[in-house]
Amino acid sequence: MTDIATHGPEGLERQLEQHRVPLTGYCYRMLGSPFEADDAVQETMVRAWRGLDRFEGRSALKSWLHRIATNVCLDMLNGRQRRARPMDLGSPSTAGSALLTARSAETWIEPVPDHRVLSTSGDPGDLAVSRESVRLAFVGALQHLPPRQRAVLILREVLSWKADEVAELLDTSVASVNSALQRARATLAAQNVDVAGEAEPLDDERQALLDRYVDAFERYDVDSLTSLLHEDATLSMPPYDLWLQGHRDISGWLLGEGIDCRGSRMVPCAANGSTAFGQYRPSGPGGSFEPWALQVIEVADGRITAINSFLDVSQLFPLFDLPPTPAS
Repeated sequence: MTDIATHGPEGLERQLEQHRVPLTGYCYRMLGSPFEADDAVQETMVRAWRGLDRFEGRSALKSWLHRIATNVCLDMLNGRQRRARPMDLGSPSTAGSALLTARSAETWIEPVPDHRVLSTSGDPGDLAVSRESVRLAFVGALQHLPPRQRAVLILREVLSWKADEVAELLDTSVASVNSALQRARATLAAQNVDVAGEAEPLDDERQALLDRYVDAFERYDVDSLTSLLHEDATLSMPPYDLWLQGHRDISGWLLGEGIDCRGSRMVPCAANGSTAFGQYRPSGPGGSFEPWALQVIEVADGRITAINSFLDVSQLFPLFDLPPTPAS
């Protein structure tokens, strides 16, 4: 019996739980869904318990768990259509011609709370890479990779595993790992995505930008709001495949089909390494506030580059511990 097994059930459970956040982050990057990531991690823990007698201590517990989690994710991805963002599925619409066509939840990359996938301590450089590697754009780009390439790139570029460690985990050769990594890097480069890109900290200037955004949105001052956007900023609203780009079409939508968002209240949270907000519209009985969207706001170079509004509030608001109504 191994040392890990001699600690008893409670000791083993504590050791396994120490790996839950990094494992969830790994599975989320692989699967693109926090709910599927939770399922994958739970299955990983079950398989670890059942396979404890086969764990001989030849590798670290972390490596063993990631091996199990990789197999779980590859099983889940087998034969399945990749998840996507609206901008992966077609060209932007115009405000005047936009049609709201909903697709199933399994179509979309879904947002994840930071605390479920990101550690709060460690090397600042590693933490910055971790934040960048759960950005919606990066997770979306990962879905363009075949599953085994996806695993190789995450393990090598995000988690900083050595090539021989990845080869052992995947039961393959170092040459095969290096080849897969090269192909994966080329695919991400074609998507203009770089995991090594610099993460922008939430400094005073960025916080002030987000404060101005909330103020403009709650007052529904669309001119002020669009002045905060990059000229090529996007607005998307899964489960609808609609997405808009640029000041004219975003403002046209907000003042047209989206006018019911006027009077909304915003409650801050954190998703995918970015600032996010629970949006509540005054559409309930007597004008009471009801959950409407989880907005994940992307910022670069002092401007907002994307407003990602996820409308599946029945699942997302509980996931993000958002209240049923904003505080008065």
